Amino acid sequence: MLRVRSKGGCCGWFIAFVVLAVVVGAVVFTVKKKFGHSGSDKAAPVPGPPGAVDQKYATALKTSLQFFDIQKSGKLVNNKISWRGDSGLKDGSQANLDLTKGLYDAGDHMKFGLPLAYTATVLSWAILEYGDQMDHVGQLDSAQDSLKWITDYLINAHPSADVLYIQVGDPVADHKCWERPEEMTEARPLTQVNASHPGSDIAAETAAAMASASLVFKKSNSSYSSTLLKHAKQLFTFADKNRGYYSESIPEVQTYYNSSGYGDELLWAASWLYHATGDDSYLEFVTGQDGEDYAEWGSPTWFSWDNKHAGTQVLLARLSFFKAKGISDSYGSGLQSYKETAEVVMCSLLPDSPSATKSRTEDGLIWVAEWNSLQHAVASAFLAVIYSDYMLTSQTPNLKCDSDSFTPSDLRDFAKSQADYVLGKNPMDMSFLVGYGDKFPQFVHHRGASIPVDAKTGCSDGFKWLESSDPNPNVATGALVGGPFKNDTFIDSRNNTMQTEPSTYNSAVIVGLLSSLVTTSSVVQSFT
Repeated sequence: MLRVRSKGGCCGWFIAFVVLAVVVGAVVFTVKKKFGHSGSDKAAPVPGPPGAVDQKYATALKTSLQFFDIQKSGKLVNNKISWRGDSGLKDGSQANLDLTKGLYDAGDHMKFGLPLAYTATVLSWAILEYGDQMDHVGQLDSAQDSLKWITDYLINAHPSADVLYIQVGDPVADHKCWERPEEMTEARPLTQVNASHPGSDIAAETAAAMASASLVFKKSNSSYSSTLLKHAKQLFTFADKNRGYYSESIPEVQTYYNSSGYGDELLWAASWLYHATGDDSYLEFVTGQDGEDYAEWGSPTWFSWDNKHAGTQVLLARLSFFKAKGISDSYGSGLQSYKETAEVVMCSLLPDSPSATKSRTEDGLIWVAEWNSLQHAVASAFLAVIYSDYMLTSQTPNLKCDSDSFTPSDLRDFAKSQADYVLGKNPMDMSFLVGYGDKFPQFVHHRGASIPVDAKTGCSDGFKWLESSDPNPNVATGALVGGPFKNDTFIDSRNNTMQTEPSTYNSAVIVGLLSSLVTTSSVVQSFT
């Protein structure tokens, strides 16, 4: 006989049980979210040699490195980009210098010294921390080749101790043209800083680039490494003894890469020179009066081509993690101030931290400014994953953020969230890394990419390609475009410069971030 179940029977009890389970689960989740980051005081295992590869990040890394090839000036060797050719072959000739190498800054054909040197410093840092991981996925040679293309240029741009050429090209004239770099015929004037027209910011950033790169090439090319270090020391001395803003000495550069200060670059350069030389005078510089004057201890900042504070804090925290016993006590309190400030930066980045920054999109991307918004998100993630790896390798179990605490994996998860947003996990389902994934920007603000290889254009008649409604005929593979607005939207238009223009310094930070995520390994405890 068929038995009919009443509404209050076992089905009802089952539903009640499910509801209860959901409620309990929500309570547990809430409690864990509030208190669960403290975990145990037991440190996570130290990662061994590079392990399993995350193919998503490996593919993205290979893609991102190609943009450096696209941006190369000069006589191209083993050119891998079918739509690029030799260009800028007379750069520097009026001063009897070979300034043909280096990288074009963005979608234009300028060589701007401050962002270019920053590009080299960050790329060096990425190689020093994650070269084994780059090598594990076959990308180390490409990264080193791109770095050397920049440092070859920087060496030639520093012909004497107190002279540094900091710009090739006239930005006003350059931006009146829309043409392929191979077809340029305009004058390419040179701009320099010297003892009469100082530029501590740009000279110190170039010193940081030279010092960090000297560590990259120390084993593979010792004579080249020595040359780089010699230039780094000279440039730091020049920057220190002739203090001044390069954008005050040369007001016309203010429109493009105006410097907000030079103290951060002096500390950044001295930090790299200490790592490269072990000379305590550089440690004394960053922990002494100049540290007191310029370090902005306790105040979190955004790492960028203009502001090196957060990068310096993380780089010097490395000493506290790995070398504390070998450093004089007289430097200890200063170094501790850098580490404590690095912790403040990390706590501001972690989304569940009590002191988390509100500078984010609704979807969780760090967002600071409309123009080139991704630079801060990616640079922040790069610093976070480096700090996470310092913690892991030094067996530091957690990071205190007010009353809460977080683990290295929390920092890594944050870094991955920013990388994943860039690669397509966002409301637009779009990759902002050109050439990666099924959907990426088609109207990148980039002259060479927008003009067909066989087109013959002069300076001004090429603007029809800027205005064209057709997608770029050449893919600017590896370009990291400016990125989304605060409301997680993006307008793919060649004229939308703030969102669709890529830059070489964007490429440096995305290469660093992706290199850190392709696999896991312990970081080296000394760059030497």
